[in-house]
Amino acid sequence: MVSYLLPSLILLPLVGSVILFFVPSSSVKTIRVGGLLISSATFMLSLLAWVFFDPSSTKFQFVYEAPWLGTSNIYLILGIDGISLFFVVLSAFLIPLCLLAGWESIERQKEYVIAFLVLEALMIAVFCLLDLFLFYVFFESVLIPMFFIIGIFGSRERKIRAAYQFFLYTLLGSVLMLLGVLMIYSQTGTTQVELLYAAEFSEMAQIILWLSFFASFAVKVPMLPVHIWLPEAHVEAPTAGSVILAGILLKLGTYGFLRFSIPLFPDASLYFTPLVFTMSVIAVIYASLTTVRQVDLKKIIAYSSVAHMNFVTLGLFSLNPLGVEGSILLMLSHGLVSPGLFLCVGVMYDRYKTRLLRYYGGSVHTMPIFSAVFLFFTMGNISLPGTSSFVGEFMVLSGTFVSNPFICFLAATGMVLGAAYSLWLYNRVAFGAFKPHFISTYSDLNRREFYIFVPLIGAVLWMGIYPEVFLDEIHASVYNLLENFSRPPIDGSLVVDGKIS
Repeated sequence: MVSYLLPSLILLPLVGSVILFFVPSSSVKTIRVGGLLISSATFMLSLLAWVFFDPSSTKFQFVYEAPWLGTSNIYLILGIDGISLFFVVLSAFLIPLCLLAGWESIERQKEYVIAFLVLEALMIAVFCLLDLFLFYVFFESVLIPMFFIIGIFGSRERKIRAAYQFFLYTLLGSVLMLLGVLMIYSQTGTTQVELLYAAEFSEMAQIILWLSFFASFAVKVPMLPVHIWLPEAHVEAPTAGSVILAGILLKLGTYGFLRFSIPLFPDASLYFTPLVFTMSVIAVIYASLTTVRQVDLKKIIAYSSVAHMNFVTLGLFSLNPLGVEGSILLMLSHGLVSPGLFLCVGVMYDRYKTRLLRYYGGSVHTMPIFSAVFLFFTMGNISLPGTSSFVGEFMVLSGTFVSNPFICFLAATGMVLGAAYSLWLYNRVAFGAFKPHFISTYSDLNRREFYIFVPLIGAVLWMGIYPEVFLDEIHASVYNLLENFSRPPIDGSLVVDGKIS
C-alpha cells in the first residue's frame, strides 16, 4: 500500500481539478473550499510520506513502477530519497497558502484553483520521477500552468509579455537538455535514473552532457546572465504566482544539479566547478547591488532571490557533505522566507494597488501586526541566527571554504549586502514619514492573512532552532550522492571533499 503513496500524491490534486472543472463558475464558495480541502489533503498525504520515510536508507523509497513505453525501455518510476522528500512536502505545503492568498483578490476563482492544483501535481511528479525522459517532460510541463497564472491573473498590462518571456526563456534553455537526454539514451539504451547512476561515460561525453544539462538548469535557478526573465515574471505575476515561483520553481534547477548533473557526470562536475563558482559569486554580488537600486517591492525580492539561489549553487558544487546539505537547507529556507516576503507585498498591493516603494512609509504606526510579520521575514532574509536561512548559509559558506576559501570570502560579502538592502527596504516601508497625500486610509492584517503567515513563521523558526530534524533525513542520501567524489576520477587522481589530491 505504501508503494501507491506517491501516485496518490500526484493524482489527488489532478482528480480534484477535474472534479472542480464540472462545478459551475458561479459556485465560487464551493470552488474555493473544494480547492482548499484537496490541497490540504495532499499536504497531509505528503506528511505521511515523511512519517514513513526511513532516514537510514540510501535507496529510493515508496517506489512505484509501471510501463510507459516498455518497448523503448522507458518506465514510469516514482520514488523519493532524503533529497527529494522535503521538496515534495514544501510543494504540498505552499499550495493551500497560495489558494488562501487569492481568496478575495482573484475574480476567476475556478480557473485559478484548477491551475494551482494542476501545477501542484506536476511539481510533485518532477521531484518523484526516476526516469530521465519523463523527468524532462514534467520539468517542462510545469511551465504551462505557470504561463496561464502569470498571463491571466497578473495585475498589470505587461503580464502577457512577461508570461511569454518566462515560457520561452525557460523552454529554449531546455532544448539542449533534450538533446543530452537523447544522447544518453542512444549510448545506454535506458533513461532509468538508478541504472544511469551505474553507467560510465567518457570524459568528453561527460563534458558535453554536463553542458547540455547546465544550459537548462542554469536558466531555472537562475544564474547570471540568464536571469532576466525572473524579475519581470515576479512583477507581473499575482501574489500566489510569485509565491510558488520563488518557493518551488526556482528549486527545479538546483534540484536538477543534485539529482542528475553531479551524480551522473562527476568528473565533468569537478572540471566545471571553477566556472560555477565564478558565475555564482558574480551573481551574488551583482544581484545584491542591483537590489539596492530597485524601486518596485517585488523586484527587490526577486533580485534578492537571485542572490540567494546562487548561494545554493556554491554549496552544491563545493562537493562536500557540509556544503551540499547546507544548500538543501537553504533551498528549503528560501522556499519559506521568500514566499513570506511576497505575501507581505501582496498584503500591501491588495489594499493600495501599488508596489512602488516611494508611496509607503510609517506602516509600523498604522499596521503594527503587519510590520511585525514583515520584520520577521526581513530578518529571515538577512539570515539572522534563529531563522532557517542562518543554518543553511552558515553550512554553505563552511563547505565552500573547504573547497575554495577565496570564493567563500567573496560570497560572504553577499551576506553584508543582503543585510543592507533588507534593512533599507524595511526602513522605507515601516518607518519614515507618513504620506497621506498618497495613502490616506490604512488597515492591518485581517484574520485570513494572519493565518496564512502563522505556518510560514512556525516553519522558519523550527528549521532555524532545531535543523537536525531535517538534516537527519538528508544525511544518508547526500553521502550516497557524493560517493563518486571519493573514488579516483578518469585521470587517476583522488577526489576528497571536492578537491583533487
